[in-house]
Amino acid sequence: MISFNSSKLDIEAVFSKEGLLAQSHAHYELRKEQIEMAKAIQAAFEQGKHLAVEAGTGTGKSFAYLVCAIDRAVRTNTKAIISTHTINLQEQLINQDIPFLANALDYDFTAALAKGRSNYVCLRRLSYATKMGKALFDDVVNEIFEISQWASNTSDGSLSDMDYPASAGAWDQVKSEHGNCRGRKCPMYRDCHYWRARRRLETCDLIVVNHALLFSDLALKEKSLGILPEYSCVVLDEAHNIENVAQDHFGINISNLTINYLLNSLYRKGNKGLLAHTDCKDGIELVKKCRESLDIFFTQVQSWYENSCRENNGKCEKGFVDNNLSEPLRELRISIKKYADSLDEENDTKLEVMRSADRLKALEQDLNTFINQPPNDIEQVYWVESRKARVTRTSLRSAPIDVGEDVKKCLFDVFPSVITTSATLSCGAGAKEDFDFFSSRIGLENFNALMLGSPFDYKKQVTLHLEASLPEPNSPEFAAQAVETIKKHLTASQGKAFVLFTSYAMLHNFADALESWFLENNIQLLKQGSKLDRSSLLEEFKEDTHSVLFGTDSFWQGVDVPGEALSNVIIVRLPFAVPSHPLIQGRIEKLRKAGEKPFFKYQLPNAIIKFKQGFGRLVRKKDDKGTVVVLDSRIITKSYGRKFIEAIPKCNIEIAR
Repeated sequence: MISFNSSKLDIEAVFSKEGLLAQSHAHYELRKEQIEMAKAIQAAFEQGKHLAVEAGTGTGKSFAYLVCAIDRAVRTNTKAIISTHTINLQEQLINQDIPFLANALDYDFTAALAKGRSNYVCLRRLSYATKMGKALFDDVVNEIFEISQWASNTSDGSLSDMDYPASAGAWDQVKSEHGNCRGRKCPMYRDCHYWRARRRLETCDLIVVNHALLFSDLALKEKSLGILPEYSCVVLDEAHNIENVAQDHFGINISNLTINYLLNSLYRKGNKGLLAHTDCKDGIELVKKCRESLDIFFTQVQSWYENSCRENNGKCEKGFVDNNLSEPLRELRISIKKYADSLDEENDTKLEVMRSADRLKALEQDLNTFINQPPNDIEQVYWVESRKARVTRTSLRSAPIDVGEDVKKCLFDVFPSVITTSATLSCGAGAKEDFDFFSSRIGLENFNALMLGSPFDYKKQVTLHLEASLPEPNSPEFAAQAVETIKKHLTASQGKAFVLFTSYAMLHNFADALESWFLENNIQLLKQGSKLDRSSLLEEFKEDTHSVLFGTDSFWQGVDVPGEALSNVIIVRLPFAVPSHPLIQGRIEKLRKAGEKPFFKYQLPNAIIKFKQGFGRLVRKKDDKGTVVVLDSRIITKSYGRKFIEAIPKCNIEIAR
């Protein structure tokens, strides 16, 4: 039993061979790295210092930070936030690690998983959608009926509790939202799943969230609002993702399909939609006008993109097309809001129409910002993306060149001690300056740094095979020779491999070149970007232990396949970010103007961290073994190549010359 009268938690009493964890776990293993991490976190909390911890695979970092965060929250009578990037880690924490610690530590604390509001079904909206049925829509009527059946039995009321995935279109009609919630005035308030979850959070000591929800809450708290209860203790695991999450949060993302969906929800052919069976005739006519303006606007954007993307990769300047769309959206918003104001407060249609008006206002503002590019947004990059499928999706995107100042202001300046941790934060062997790239990208200043190796024996478990004789990836000869080399390594491992690419284009080219070989050798090829989603691909890969998975970007990290099913990781190309992407270009140009060398200041450290993530896919447990193959000869032929090798755990190295 832990005594809270003592000045601080005795870390050794928890993590030693005879400690509290060992007493509750028959196969407990003492890990000195875990103890060192826990002590560093405890000291950071006591001293009010920020801390960055790189902890290698197998360290047991979740127990290290959970024990300290729980102790801190209970001892100081405050709440602790544990933020992660992936759902898998959230589920591990809330379903496995925290229940184990609640039993092992034997003191009273409560924990809960906080989900974004849109994860919960709104019973009032569900009732309205069920009642209105085909008057509003005909494509998701049956699915909404199924959701209604599920809602009558669920105790959780969130998407993760469903046995089948709800389509985005159906869920959008029934999910909980701030803009059309009556709160305590709602007749279903007492049974509301979202508000029940909120009440649980108010009484919790420990709250598990994802990074996106955390940043939404931090931004709202700057306006004296908030999604989560007040907290004073923050731990961010998978912290290498902070910059990407923040840039999405502080940017713009509008597409033709998003706007068209909103217009269709108001009125569309067949006399469907919110306004179809109302006397808001002006609104219906304005929906038609907006749809015409939408087609004209995005035809302009698509034409501009097709004519300009080769020169500027989609980056656009102020007024690059005429904004004929914002004004019709404004007119529609004013019209439907006027109509909603005329309805009785208890009318469900009023709330649905007001919700649409709020969405129109947000779109109108984002469009104006995107086209006008205000002078105070010089640190913002604006670009167009286009993805052709059955229906072309054209998107207007923006993001800050540097999110550091925003993150610093809402996170590091607010909380005296923020713990950031991951298996991949540094770009070297462990000196504090090896954390400079990570810290500079997220505005982390005045912090302690700790680099902990893995308890695994990489010398025995991993062989790093470097194909030094292959042409460089930009060479015309590379693809054909790399294909033959992949065949050789897949034959040796009998499949059981991830092949990691840096772009979908390269992935598909190699898949096409190897398709017949896979068929001849009776090996199943699984491809990211196919009909199967990421989690389904992983499940298929684990079930077929001789299969090969071709992946890009998201498969370099956050993927856990322990055991023999993954015995070979092939890295086709060193993962340098595409320098032609407008956002990367903006970051490179900013560094260049500051007199820095972008390659060494940004491109190389960014690639090293991603390389470490790819390397880390192979060994997830102490008895995992296998080979990591690098086909990019620059790791040997270029002077910077050694930095990639120095950044990963020491292992056996084979060089094919």
